Amino acid sequence: MFSIQEDNMKNNKEEIIQNFDPNGVGLNNGNFIGLPFDYDTSDIILFPVPWDVTVSYRAGTNQGPKNILEASYQLDLFLENDPYNWKKGIYFSPIPEEILSLNQQYRSLAEQHIERLENGDDVIIKDVNKINLACQTLNKWVYDETKKILEDGKKIILIGGDHSTPLGYLKSLAEKYSDFGILQIDAHCDLRNSYEGFMYSHASIFYNALQEIPNVKHITQIGIRDFCEEENNFIKNDNRVFLHTDYSIRKKLFEGISLDKIFDEILDKLPNHIYISFDIDGLNPSLCPNTGTPVPGGFHFNEIIFLIEKLKGKNKNIVGCDLCEVGGNAEWDGNVGARIIYQLMRLF
Repeated sequence: MFSIQEDNMKNNKEEIIQNFDPNGVGLNNGNFIGLPFDYDTSDIILFPVPWDVTVSYRAGTNQGPKNILEASYQLDLFLENDPYNWKKGIYFSPIPEEILSLNQQYRSLAEQHIERLENGDDVIIKDVNKINLACQTLNKWVYDETKKILEDGKKIILIGGDHSTPLGYLKSLAEKYSDFGILQIDAHCDLRNSYEGFMYSHASIFYNALQEIPNVKHITQIGIRDFCEEENNFIKNDNRVFLHTDYSIRKKLFEGISLDKIFDEILDKLPNHIYISFDIDGLNPSLCPNTGTPVPGGFHFNEIIFLIEKLKGKNKNIVGCDLCEVGGNAEWDGNVGARIIYQLMRLF
């Protein structure tokens, strides 16, 4: 039974839905797609983490959450395959200025460190230690904030920033679920150990998750097309990681196997509880030209919609999601990112 407070919130939400025109102009009101919900009346919380301290190629994804929010105002709410998706209640948490400020400070230090590495100069260990400590602070903040949201019974889609940002969120989910798997859509494996000396590098997120979170029992990686020998050896020696490269998927398509069958074979092997980690560079670069590390190849937009449709039909429990590495300096990247997020919401 609902408590009086929960019952009031439910009635308030229903009133908001009845009074909202889904065909109207998207209001620039600080919420995703200009929706009228607040935190209390939303089932899904979009949690921005504007952080890209350790990116190794192109910075700017710290502005990805802002870019996605601003692009979302011109989206239409109606989806052919889920017309009432918006009625779940969606709230975009305020972008934390203190994290942006911390990011700016330590990104500058990281850029100096990366430049020294690329020039073959001596590394300043104290600078690396400062950056690692800042990343630990960020991880703890994400853990604390997402834990509060989960305790309120909400579902979370974390919006990065670079792909290092979900680690604290995964740790808070591990307190709620004794075991879960990860479906990773990505151009990269992100299984490097302390890439460039950064313990919590964007290229190390799933190495860290497997080392630090025993509840993560399974990772299925799809769309991968840029990885190193270290990562390949890691996968061969760890029975929790299942790699489906972009080429291996395309090769089956070229041989006449349908994408429907390919996705079935991949998704049927997932465990019951699933977290979706989506690096936007898993898409073809025409859809995300300003991401941190674009790679030729990748999924097309409707292939991802089809994947979501297939996953929705598998009756898996989607425990959480993230979307990371959206470029922050181009409206197109934000437009695509906002549409991907709106589709991911269908899984809750």
